[in-house]
Amino acid sequence: MRVWIAHEVGRGLLGELPPGLTVEVCDDAATLPSDPAGVRFWVPPFTSRVRASGLLPKLTGLEVVQLLSAGADNWVDHVPPGVELCDARGVHDASVSEWVLGAAIGSLRGFPAFARAQQRREWAPGGLRPAPELTGRRVLIVGAGSIGRAIEERMAPFGVTVTRVARTARPERDVHAVDELGSLLPYAEVVVVVVPLTDRTRGLVDAAFLAALPDGALLVNAARGPVVDTAALVAELGSGRISAALDVTDPEPLPADHPLWRLPNAFITPHIGGAVSGLLPRAYGLVGDQLRRFAAGEPLVNRVVDGY
Repeated sequence: MRVWIAHEVGRGLLGELPPGLTVEVCDDAATLPSDPAGVRFWVPPFTSRVRASGLLPKLTGLEVVQLLSAGADNWVDHVPPGVELCDARGVHDASVSEWVLGAAIGSLRGFPAFARAQQRREWAPGGLRPAPELTGRRVLIVGAGSIGRAIEERMAPFGVTVTRVARTARPERDVHAVDELGSLLPYAEVVVVVVPLTDRTRGLVDAAFLAALPDGALLVNAARGPVVDTAALVAELGSGRISAALDVTDPEPLPADHPLWRLPNAFITPHIGGAVSGLLPRAYGLVGDQLRRFAAGEPLVNRVVDGY
């Protein structure tokens, strides 16, 4: 059985594999290691965009696409019927939740402004006005999956009060439905968005969502850029009423002349929430487990099903 993976280093991270598996590295759609028609299990590059690769139609024997990303929004409409699509749920919990915690603390405490002052060689303690803190805040986590749970765990030592929101209510886990956001947002001092990008979540954070937030609230987007209405966000941030920490934007990359760059209450990182040294070991650990399941005829985990 032929398997294509995206990184040479991945070979040594898969663990022991059953006999009969041939692992090849395909990191460039223009230079293929063998006939794509014989590939049954494919691990595309982490940043791959299926529309740009043009490779899927050539993989006529394909049975599984195993992503290295937690989100599958670029793939769900393109993987052919009969091919299982699996995401990397769980792989990015630690790294993304770490980014959220750091971005929230840094934004609340004014670290971006101090970094700009450092570039100017200016000692700027900010006067006598005390900075807000994460400790004791009311935090609303929109997206109650594994990343949301990891964020909650890392925020727990700060004594925050967490409210969880998911697509549907799960009262047994104290999870509210998205339909309840209107009544929850006015009490949220920090809102963390970690939902997948779907037709249901595109534009979820719109002008009404932002207007419902209390003065001084912080929006943290670690999901996908189009989950937030960018024009509405620019308008709300421009008023100075709230602030935002963004690892993702719409458009992405953010053009140099985009107004978001000029807003002092917007902290922006270039979609690096999951880009850490432990990413590939965790990701290929999952790939190795999936290959062993596939070879044994066992059900795969992290399957992306209808209703993603």
